[in-house]
Amino acid sequence: MVMRSSRLEGLFGARLDNLSYSDIESLAGNAEAAEAEDLDYKREHYEHNDKGKEELAKDVAALANHRGGVIVLGMADSKGMPGRVFEVDLDDHHLRHMRQVVASNTAPPVSYEEIRVPNPVTSDTGFLLLVVPRSPQAPHAVTAPPTKPSEHMLRYPRRAGSKTDWLSETVVATAYRARYKAAAARDERLTDVESDIVLSVVERDTPQLIVALVPEVPGEMVINASTFERHRVELLGTEFHLGQGHRLFNHVTVGARRLIAQEDRGNQGARAELHRDGSAATVLPLQRHQPKVRGAEVDLQFVEPGEVVYQLLCALPFLAGHARDRTAASGTAVVKAVLVNDIGSHPDASMHTLAEYRDPLPMTVDRLHHGTGRRLETSTQPCEYANAEAAVLLDDVADHGRGLLQASAVLADELLHAYGIPETGLISTDGELRTDGFTDRNRGALAEWARQHSLL
Repeated sequence: MVMRSSRLEGLFGARLDNLSYSDIESLAGNAEAAEAEDLDYKREHYEHNDKGKEELAKDVAALANHRGGVIVLGMADSKGMPGRVFEVDLDDHHLRHMRQVVASNTAPPVSYEEIRVPNPVTSDTGFLLLVVPRSPQAPHAVTAPPTKPSEHMLRYPRRAGSKTDWLSETVVATAYRARYKAAAARDERLTDVESDIVLSVVERDTPQLIVALVPEVPGEMVINASTFERHRVELLGTEFHLGQGHRLFNHVTVGARRLIAQEDRGNQGARAELHRDGSAATVLPLQRHQPKVRGAEVDLQFVEPGEVVYQLLCALPFLAGHARDRTAASGTAVVKAVLVNDIGSHPDASMHTLAEYRDPLPMTVDRLHHGTGRRLETSTQPCEYANAEAAVLLDDVADHGRGLLQASAVLADELLHAYGIPETGLISTDGELRTDGFTDRNRGALAEWARQHSLL
């Protein structure tokens, strides 16, 4: 999802990803549209020489290091005010060149979006917008060699009004400290979001999967009577289980700074908590099996790897979609997945359950023979509590893209390490899906979903 900015959207008259040629053309001569901290104009494409590479890297890094903004290519400026329209070529060659320049000449690389706004008469030329969100990884340095002697050897640019300043060592050090503090705050937020949903289901005594997500750049979701009704209808219509075509949630209520969605299956149904800042968590019961291993006695429970991976694939786009689409969070997010044999085994719930009344069976992750229904030992040891973390791109996960498969592979493999399993074998880390290894319950649905999204 492209960066949202109420100031720029008001100035242009539309969302940045929905602008027409006339929306931008009409800015010519408009004093209110002058260059500012979040807006810059370029008459033509950046040159392909060293000077042009340095200038492009500096401009995008300066916006990312401040409040974000837009660079409009194809509009000349006169003393900062948009003037004559010149247009630029919108061919892929120029776009590929800019991506390569930014990726190789900023550190860490700056993320940005390109929006082509073609001339309705000659569609191969028009305006090109470089949309640069405020970056949670700031400060970004310009690593392109300086084209002229400079005393600013640190080379960290930041937008200041309609110009660009180079940051001093003190400001850079402060920015790095802010980055680390923000990371610590995200970790703390992730812990809080996970703990909240765990404490809401402490009575559950069967295997559960808990998935929590916190965006690096928080969003904002307004909760009032009108927005709640819209969100309620939307959540009740959500097809959570991939490829199965049916809804999951039957009840949606308001909690403390969050929406709560629940499945109508008592204490064992799915539950999701969707926070105003884009953070979210869900807890999902897993189908378990209880083999009789000594006569008629049951002393073990297990879940199939395909059940764990499938539920992860369902949960991740749901949580990422909330962050991106309801709260306008952007960029990356931190995700934590937890697998427990009993909610009482979770560290946050252990103090709220009476151990003497909870004696859960040891749990493993094993395959089930599709023909005989017998357990195929896959784990080397049982585990009560396993957890995994990963950083994901919200857009890749929310849009059911290859990034969803890659994120699920990282999380699932790490979860199964706790059971002595090196990898699930169901998704490779480069996003290759192997549907045959999933369970009888979800194999067909997953294959259909994968076909629909060109992921096979």
